Amino acid sequence: MKKIGVLSDSHGYIHPELYTFFEKCDEIWHAGDMLSDEILYNLETIAPVRAVYGNCDGWDIRGRIPKLQLFNCEEHKVAMMHIVGKPGHYEAEAAKIIQEEKPTIFVAGHSHILRVIRDPQHNLLFINPGAAGKYGIHQLITFVRFDINGKEISNFDIYQEEK
Repeated sequence: MKKIGVLSDSHGYIHPELYTFFEKCDEIWHAGDMLSDEILYNLETIAPVRAVYGNCDGWDIRGRIPKLQLFNCEEHKVAMMHIVGKPGHYEAEAAKIIQEEKPTIFVAGHSHILRVIRDPQHNLLFINPGAAGKYGIHQLITFVRFDINGKEISNFDIYQEEK
């Protein structure tokens, strides 16, 4: 079993609650728009980090992390990319990844809107953790954690506060 923490769109801000919310996580997944290496360094003090760059990230971050992550976690194939769209309205590149790679979990960022949705058409769980930073169009700061045990995904927990 693995406990996973997921965030996106931190935009250079490390929320002080990240440390306690993610403290028991085995991995942290960041779905882009960090804007600062400090985000990556701080998250790595909590747990190992898998991350992708977002459209607002500079060359320093793009030189360290990829645009797309494809990996296995327990019995799931995970795809993570910043700009994905959403179920029913995937961006072309995301739709191609879904068709070719057949992930069972797709983690996205960019929209600043928390969304955890089962996509029955593609047999996957779509996760957008919303925005963990103070900057952007969102009204709420959000990030999530959950457990993966084999194929079972459980114990979803959402951190949420007004910006």
